[in-house]
Amino acid sequence: MKQGFVKVAAVTPKIKVADPVYNGTVIAEELAKAYEHGAKVIVFPELCLTGYTCGDLFLQPLLLESAAENLKKLVQLTEGHDALVAVGLPLEKDGRLYNVAAFLQKGKILGFVPKVNLPTYAEFYEGRHFTKGNTEPVFYYFDGQPIPFGTNILFQCTNLPELKVACEICEDLWVADPPSTRHALKGATLIVNLSASNETVGKDEYREMLVKSTSARLLCGYVYTSAGEGESTQDLVFGGHNLIAENGNLLAENKPIGTGIVYSDIDVQKLITERRRMGTFGEAPEEDYAKIPFSLDITENELDRTFDGTPFVPKNAAKRQKRCESILSIQSYGLKKRYEHIGGKTAVIGISGGLDSTLALLVTVRTFDLLGLDRKGIIAVTMPCFGTTDRTYENACKLTKTLGATLREVDIKEAVTLHFRDIEQDMNCHDVTYENGQARERTQVLMDIANKENGLVIGTGDMSELALGWATYNGDHMSMYGVNVGVPKTLVRHLVKYYADTCGNAELSAVLEDVLDTPVSPELLPPVDGVIAQKTEDLVGPYELHDFFLYYMLRCGYSPAKVYRIAKLCFEGQYDSETLLKWLKNYYRRFFQQQFKRSCLPDGPKVGSVAVSPRGDLRMPSDACARIWMDEVNRL
Repeated sequence: MKQGFVKVAAVTPKIKVADPVYNGTVIAEELAKAYEHGAKVIVFPELCLTGYTCGDLFLQPLLLESAAENLKKLVQLTEGHDALVAVGLPLEKDGRLYNVAAFLQKGKILGFVPKVNLPTYAEFYEGRHFTKGNTEPVFYYFDGQPIPFGTNILFQCTNLPELKVACEICEDLWVADPPSTRHALKGATLIVNLSASNETVGKDEYREMLVKSTSARLLCGYVYTSAGEGESTQDLVFGGHNLIAENGNLLAENKPIGTGIVYSDIDVQKLITERRRMGTFGEAPEEDYAKIPFSLDITENELDRTFDGTPFVPKNAAKRQKRCESILSIQSYGLKKRYEHIGGKTAVIGISGGLDSTLALLVTVRTFDLLGLDRKGIIAVTMPCFGTTDRTYENACKLTKTLGATLREVDIKEAVTLHFRDIEQDMNCHDVTYENGQARERTQVLMDIANKENGLVIGTGDMSELALGWATYNGDHMSMYGVNVGVPKTLVRHLVKYYADTCGNAELSAVLEDVLDTPVSPELLPPVDGVIAQKTEDLVGPYELHDFFLYYMLRCGYSPAKVYRIAKLCFEGQYDSETLLKWLKNYYRRFFQQQFKRSCLPDGPKVGSVAVSPRGDLRMPSDACARIWMDEVNRL
């Protein structure tokens, strides 16, 4: 429950058809397990107290009375427990029979939600027994107590306001205008579905698609619980296919056929953040809703869901390759449009032998190929200085020649030395002026060559560097079009690897593999015994951590404490808590301090769901105060 995580359970007990006494017992057993596991919202299948497949036995008063009596026993079992429990049963009201979900908590029935859409096609004939449920809630007296009865009911958690629970039943999900749409527009962040969906070939895939797409469209959590073993197999088999989804992502699933419980944790705070971001989410419908309060203990349970430690990089190889190809296309077509607009035929790139400049060169080559331009029009400039090593220098040269671009070398040591003399910079003082002076000299060289050759300077800096401000202001920070601005560092590596694997050129692949094997460095300090002395990740921290922090802060809206909590889960055994906290503090400090660099970025294409462009996703003042974020980090 802490930080907005609500543990939910989708439960399929093994029942007996038309035996509410037995079914009440097994439901109670499964309920005890869910309580023990810490579930706060527990959902049982449609009509599970009697079984969905009772047929005309639903018209027998004895069955209905037994279902009601065993519901009362279940209500008593919820005494002393704060979880919200949904159980399906047939319920007679005003001489009509309804297929309902009863919501129980702390020894009380909070409400009855009836099914609205009754299937009467193919193998279904619910209209033979049940009446369509009313939407506007009315009071129904059950066991002498007035209980809200209707579809338009929201169960609102008083001490976790982001949690608002609504219900639909089985077929309600499959129709063109499902009740869940109205529920979500009225504020529901969690939809529960009590279902009895039989299995046919391929139906599980379609069902999964429905649940995932509904949760994505409505920016909600969705708990789908279906009847399973124990239902009559006279003509059908029910698989107990349980699904838990959140905003289009499947968090947990019990594949058919079987019974049991699946758990996960719905992040209701994240869902509210998503709705705030999405200004077109929609307006609440006019219908009246009953809003029923309930409360939950705010505890920090062990999470059942997992988080992606590399959120920008798909783990599946096929998906990763597809994403790499898509990003390379976005980058190259973005640059292509710029060249078509200006009518240019020349590009100027500072090539260092590192990952970022390598990717920028590969993208520019693809762009020139798309435009039908001669690759000789790509001028790759290597600018050795005090920190340049033989390895990176040779890779820069090999890469340029192998790709058929034009290599130009401008040794900037003399110019930088003269500049340092002019500003009275001690050559033996390897401070920020010593480093940045080299970066700015390189940018001046590139800009002037571009003017001379009537070309564009192609930027090489990536999104992770921009998030940290790891760029020299008006140095490598500046270009005429930045092709890498939307690509995080962890993905840069995979893009270069993908190019190496698919280019069909053994010589090019060998160079790219060596670039991939080279430590990330700006090479602004003199090497030691010919080896790179300045490793970026030793200074600012591992990029895999910073990309993780960046994603969960900007894309998910997580607070520092929440980011830290899931980082400990994702990087357990790889980084200890102290190390994670050290780099988390560094991330937040730099992110706020360095916004002024992001406020004046060159143009460049967005490629994913996170971007830092001042004209796009991140409208952030350069002098925003980091106090509340740093205060929370410092309390960890």
